[in-house]
Amino acid sequence: MKTGRTLTEMAQALEAQQQMKKDYVADTRVLEMTPAGQLAISNDTTQTFDVTSHAHRQIGDRIGIPAKYYNRMLTRAPELLQANVNHWFQTNPEQRMIRTLGESARAFLSRRYRRLDNFDLAEAVLPTLLQMEGAQVMSCELTETRMYLKVVTAKVQADVKVGDPVQAGVCISNSEIGLGSLRIEPLIYRLVCANGMVTPDRSARNRFTHLGRAAADTPDAYELFSDKTLEADNAAFFLKMQDLVRDAVDRTKFEALVAQMRATTEHRIEGNPVKAVELLSNKFKLQQSESSGVLQHLIQGGDLSQWGLLNAVTRTAQDVESYDRATELEELGATVMSLPSAQWKQLATAV
Repeated sequence: MKTGRTLTEMAQALEAQQQMKKDYVADTRVLEMTPAGQLAISNDTTQTFDVTSHAHRQIGDRIGIPAKYYNRMLTRAPELLQANVNHWFQTNPEQRMIRTLGESARAFLSRRYRRLDNFDLAEAVLPTLLQMEGAQVMSCELTETRMYLKVVTAKVQADVKVGDPVQAGVCISNSEIGLGSLRIEPLIYRLVCANGMVTPDRSARNRFTHLGRAAADTPDAYELFSDKTLEADNAAFFLKMQDLVRDAVDRTKFEALVAQMRATTEHRIEGNPVKAVELLSNKFKLQQSESSGVLQHLIQGGDLSQWGLLNAVTRTAQDVESYDRATELEELGATVMSLPSAQWKQLATAV
């Protein structure tokens, strides 16, 4: 499992961000894209922010400019981009929420976006996580797009095979800038190689969208603060998070996952392992370096089974530079574990 920051470093980063955050709601008619690709918010005074690549994508998506063309204008014809964006800001006016961090506009969102922030989430769930018997924070990170907390308990453990133990854990992730929901998902930690496998829970019960009450509709721009109603709503929401964290490491659920993992040890790769990895890479759009890593770890692991393949995928997660991508590969391990029999057969018999 990719380790990321220490818990102390994570707390310091969250605290620092909390001091730098400001959110605004503005009518697009008081917004302006500058020739330098910055976003100006005008009211009594004008504030100008650099725009992150993510926020640029959101602006382009919202006003209907294809990403490839938007980026081409941004780098090669900034005045043309300025004219396009400002035209549509004025022609199709609407209220938008602009989330800023320091001098950067980091998100361009609906005014109904519910602010479930990383600092508040960590403050609510960390005490519950650390109260779990045998709990250990194995990995945590704060990337440009998401926060991650990955905690394992040594008190919920079983062998997939003799001498191959796994432990139960939970992965909590959240995006403050509109890149997906807040998620609480079971995590499996393999001791022999420190691999982590996030098992996505697709049910609505463990995923929470950032959809809330619309901010006030005005022709102006104003800074958005947390009102008392929002604070009360979020307090109740985070209490529910604590219950779901406990549920994620439930022994019954863990044993069901272990049974599924044990079954994969019986599913052999009967054909060419190189072809199996090639098909897997094509199906899930792995980069060349990732595909090579999966094949290397599969061969080094010496286990030509579905269990060996999924662990080759999660082991490769430790090698990639991006923590976000590493987590995606940890989720892909669970996808490999759950492949329908026909799809697994196709991989396993490839020649």
